[in-house]
Amino acid sequence: MTPSSDQKRPANTRPRTSRYCGLAQHTLVEHALCPLDTREGIQPGLLHDASYQFTDKHRNRKTAHAQVAAPFGFSPNDELYLYGLMSLNFAQTQPSVDFYATPYWCLKQLGVVDEGQDQAKRFQIFRSAIRRLAGVVYTNDRFYDPIRGEHRDVAFGFLKYSLPIDPASSRAWHFIHDAQWFEFCQAVQGSFSFDFQTYRQLDFASRRLFLLLQKTFHRLDATPPLELRSLGVQTLGFSPTLETKAIRQKLIRIATTLLDLKAIVLPPAAKSVRDLFAKQSKGVFTVTFHRGSYFDGQPYRVTFTAEDSPLFEPLASLGFDAATIKRLVEAYPPRLLQEWTDITLSAIEQKRINQSPEAFFMYHLKLAHERKTTPPDWWRELRRLEFARQREVRISDDDDEDAFKNYLAEEGKFLSVLRDAARSKAVKQIAATSKPIGTRSATLHRQQQ
Repeated sequence: MTPSSDQKRPANTRPRTSRYCGLAQHTLVEHALCPLDTREGIQPGLLHDASYQFTDKHRNRKTAHAQVAAPFGFSPNDELYLYGLMSLNFAQTQPSVDFYATPYWCLKQLGVVDEGQDQAKRFQIFRSAIRRLAGVVYTNDRFYDPIRGEHRDVAFGFLKYSLPIDPASSRAWHFIHDAQWFEFCQAVQGSFSFDFQTYRQLDFASRRLFLLLQKTFHRLDATPPLELRSLGVQTLGFSPTLETKAIRQKLIRIATTLLDLKAIVLPPAAKSVRDLFAKQSKGVFTVTFHRGSYFDGQPYRVTFTAEDSPLFEPLASLGFDAATIKRLVEAYPPRLLQEWTDITLSAIEQKRINQSPEAFFMYHLKLAHERKTTPPDWWRELRRLEFARQREVRISDDDDEDAFKNYLAEEGKFLSVLRDAARSKAVKQIAATSKPIGTRSATLHRQQQ
């Protein structure tokens, strides 16, 4: 791979903040999540095993075993969206397991959108990656838990999703991150951010080694000697059927790319990247990488203004100008804004309103903020149908209703004014206030008919 001009930038021009910032997780970069061969990885029913060594708190070498079960397959390019989505989530003022954004906003923030290319194809690639990630179950018998500060036996997923059925819909996509995965990333968000633009320009194998080196060089000037086959097969994902000689040639190519990037440097005694490899015995080689000037400076950060909010595009589609959107984002909780934006956009698509979308949105937003109304039943039914459509290939009809109830419980409770059944008088007053809203929606719907 020929390095781009961005990759060749001198170390002293490396930005301390990046428009495109990724967030990785320490244990996941220790081993490959799937084979490098995409033809093998995206096959349904993938079960990928990997192992790696680590040093425990007593300085003893231990071996961890990880397994990735991916019923819809797993592509190495899916890691780009996995780390990118988590980074965008934590760049918000109020990160949450629930993350709402349009696909265009996500790809634009990650630098993937190219106005000269076919965006519909990019959106489809994004949607397919999200579907594969949603099916993954990750297990590890020695996962380092940064919250408890110890290695533990864990099992978790990455995310779930709820997407509009119509690809042309302007409604936001809903990503629901696994709670345990979210906590692990939250615990390391300040120490494992990386330049997403550089990462995206690398090939799959170089991306994985780049992240491993970023983790290692955070505290060391050189990696410990890495056994060549273990690095190539277990960490980078090369096929175990490759001969050691072939893996060595591939690692030389990757090392050359990272040397051009200044992510690694040659030690004084080395004349080329080939000198980084040392023979230990017949057929056994090790390689040691030395920290380059690319990793000088502070970790990457990404900061968002109100104009960068994932809510900006959906609110703009309702007719609000930039100044009004900025005031709304600063005045109301993000989840409340997203919920009623989605309700209003759904009402427009289904022709349930014949008044100004801005007026409809503001009227109900204010009532919801005062806890005087709840989302309409038709919207919940629409979401149930969308959920059922997305799940129909994975669950039986008998389990669908229970799965939907569990889904609602996981994604968070709807805004409710019925917090205390003992407050019967207050409940009646709120119900009386909310009743005209439902009546009005029904009336408007009949008018549209």
